[in-house]
Amino acid sequence: MPRLPPQAGAGARLLILVRGVRSLSQGALVVDFALYLRTLHWSGAEIGALLTLSMAAGMVLTLILGPLSDRLGCKRLILGFEAGRIVAALVALATSNPILISGATFLGQYGRGGNGSAGPFGAVEKSWLAHRAPRVEWVRLYSLNSAAGFAGHAAGALLAVLPAFLTPWLPGALSFRPLFAFALFTSLLSIGLMLRVPDAAGARRGRQSANPAPAASPEGSRQENRLLLRLVAANLAQGAGIGLSGPMISYWFAQRFGAGPALVGPVMAAGFLLSAAASVLAGRLARKHGIVPVVVGMRLVGIGLLMALPLAPALPAAAALQMLRSLFNRGTNGVRQALSIALVGSRRRGFAASLNSLSVSVPRAFGPLFAGLFFDAGWFAAPFLLAGGFQAAYLGLYAASFARHERESRASALSFAGE
Repeated sequence: MPRLPPQAGAGARLLILVRGVRSLSQGALVVDFALYLRTLHWSGAEIGALLTLSMAAGMVLTLILGPLSDRLGCKRLILGFEAGRIVAALVALATSNPILISGATFLGQYGRGGNGSAGPFGAVEKSWLAHRAPRVEWVRLYSLNSAAGFAGHAAGALLAVLPAFLTPWLPGALSFRPLFAFALFTSLLSIGLMLRVPDAAGARRGRQSANPAPAASPEGSRQENRLLLRLVAANLAQGAGIGLSGPMISYWFAQRFGAGPALVGPVMAAGFLLSAAASVLAGRLARKHGIVPVVVGMRLVGIGLLMALPLAPALPAAAALQMLRSLFNRGTNGVRQALSIALVGSRRRGFAASLNSLSVSVPRAFGPLFAGLFFDAGWFAAPFLLAGGFQAAYLGLYAASFARHERESRASALSFAGE
């Protein structure tokens, strides 16, 4: 069982535990939310449009929260967001009114997170974690944080089979409602855990010796900005690929193979569980060989599996491809987060994390809408093939932007990989 760096302390352990707890309900709703709306007779285009608007709301939050955390601290911002998730769960539990369920979707960010992401508060979470351990341990810390998120998503995806068993007592869409009660419970538990964690400001003061933060020179700031611009360019291509292939995957299984929660849930759960193991492995490999080679190697395999998925002739083959592509596509999340945080000094970590999340979220937000339109037209392969092209472009930009920079950083003992 992987262990946290000894320098991380109890605060980091609690934050990673919160990530796992929060991911439980996210995993269940990643599988079932689109199926819930389908049961309410929403079309693919309508579901995609709602998820697109929800992601747009998440982008606004990301844009605000990341930089704000550098000034106000992380704790109160994430607590406020969890309070909003409580309100969303209560609304979704009480009604299926389209307007109210849409508002709850914006607050609770339901149906997103298929790639294991933490949501719009992820930038704040990453900044908070960065102050819990020395820079040399970030690769391990973020890899374990991603693994906790994937493990939570896996357990939640298994819970997504619940509506299939509740149908005799709660017919139709009502069988999905208990999942929102579970989302309410996980938010309350997350708040209870977070109240025990010191804010990032206190951690920052306690880590000054381990993470020195000298004032950035003009040339240093320009170099940081150049690296961030490269990250944004690569992430735009990545986000487009994720949006086309991720949020509507359970709807695709339902439309293509007639698969409901009882079948889709275990498939998604296995994919998330494999992603958790891959995240830990990617962290170990990145500390030894560097982040960029690990990201490029794993994601190349993932692209091949992604483009093969819509060509699968039957459900078992599609399920196997989905589980394997999850391993290779998502397993690098943690090490990529460590790289994005390491591009800047401590005074701009919230900004860098926010920019990293936002540059993925902007193109990703439009993906579900286009995917829904493709599916309604009977073009079940098109979104995945287009997504594969975008992901290939991302890898090319990523390697060209950061391979040389990482080699120079490792050689000067300012390694992304923690050596």
